[in-house]
Amino acid sequence: MASSLSRITDEALITLDNLSDRAGNLFRPTIRLGVTGLSRAGKTVFITALVHNLMHGGRLPMFKAYRSGRIASAKLEPQPDDTVPRFQYEEHVASLIRDRIWPQSTRAISEMRLTIEYESASAWNRMLSSGKLSVDIIDYPGEWLLDLPLLDQDYRRFSETATQLATSPARADLAREWLEKAKTIDALAPADEPVARELAAAFSSYLRACKSDERALSTLPPGRFLMPGDLDGSPALTFLPLPSLPSGPAPTGSFWHMMEHRYEAYKHLVVKPFFREHFARLDRQILLIDAMQAMNAGPEAVQDLERALTDILACFRHGTTNLLSSLFTRRIDRVLVGATKADHLHHESHDRLQAITERLVDRAMAEAGHGRVNMEILAMAAVRATREATIGRGKDELPVIVGTPLAGETIAGDMFDGKTKTAIFPGDLPETPDSFFEALESHDKERPHINFVRFKPPKLETTAEGITLSLPHIRLDRALEFLLGDLLA
Repeated sequence: MASSLSRITDEALITLDNLSDRAGNLFRPTIRLGVTGLSRAGKTVFITALVHNLMHGGRLPMFKAYRSGRIASAKLEPQPDDTVPRFQYEEHVASLIRDRIWPQSTRAISEMRLTIEYESASAWNRMLSSGKLSVDIIDYPGEWLLDLPLLDQDYRRFSETATQLATSPARADLAREWLEKAKTIDALAPADEPVARELAAAFSSYLRACKSDERALSTLPPGRFLMPGDLDGSPALTFLPLPSLPSGPAPTGSFWHMMEHRYEAYKHLVVKPFFREHFARLDRQILLIDAMQAMNAGPEAVQDLERALTDILACFRHGTTNLLSSLFTRRIDRVLVGATKADHLHHESHDRLQAITERLVDRAMAEAGHGRVNMEILAMAAVRATREATIGRGKDELPVIVGTPLAGETIAGDMFDGKTKTAIFPGDLPETPDSFFEALESHDKERPHINFVRFKPPKLETTAEGITLSLPHIRLDRALEFLLGDLLA
């Protein structure tokens, strides 16, 4: 009964927020665009490049409103939510262009409003439209999105799921310390704060190890354990799953009861407010994934990426609404899934990366119980850090990518200094998704491998007038057309 009342209250609050948003839209058409992604997928770079290209005359041939000259200007304006930190666009642009370093990863939620002045292609729309569209870009960590399934899990289910994941081949060695400590705990014994802190720290260390480049695992709830912020050390972040819980309810005052109480507090104080105040108010969503990092880490990492996609896509409120229902219920009517860092591959493999990602998404959607919604899947790079070339090898020509690898990056034992441009043969992806998954799942075949190194951001050219050109990209214009094209028609 308490759970049902809580859900009714949450939905009522979401409806009130939605009514407030829609009332504001009567005077200023606005779309709320959520941008998230799993670890190191490039959320910050994506937003920065999107805004920079619109504001500084980027090459966007597939973005119809821009190509036809109907966009007069794009400018930043004060964001509507005073309690949400502003996305630090200027700092990120300086990092990319002036310092040629990649911006810091997303650590918390942030927001920015970009207002586009345009002329509609339709004479009728020109009479009715204000000619302005405000795009509120909400940037949030993908790890927070992976917390949403916890809302439908009690503490016992959470413990069982987390323990099952921890004992999988890709995680068992990383989880050994906290699992061994947790197994020594008598769940029915009195609550003990020092023990709780010690075990929660061990559990957090396990999650961080799963996120490392070597493992590249994606399903890592609770997300705030990886980026605690001002909740660091609070009871709401001092809990962990307990293996092999006894049957029945947790006795009051027991260690089990303390863990269960703190888990529920985490959902109530951390997860629900994020869902209600931010996620449930989105109109369109961008989900970025680093599929190549998972491919290189091995079959377990790809399977874990698919599991994370299943959990994420199950959380989206997909669908369309009519004019009346949209006043009360918000739906995400378009989802863009971007397989990032396509510039680390030769263009001959871009379609293959896209096809593999499509298969991953389709499998995840089927597992989540959803059909394909209005969704676009792109192999892309919001900032292109390489160019393509060929190198002669006998009578053959080898396709390569050319860029400046970051200092410390290695291939076959050779370490790069961060200053020297290098031509790298990135490797080829299998021609079809079927052959990729067969190779991945079979022990008899060699799995695909990409020579994956991180490159410095590109050095931007300037015009004769001294104007710095916009950030180069791969298919950012197609992403913009899918996300905003219909609203600027």
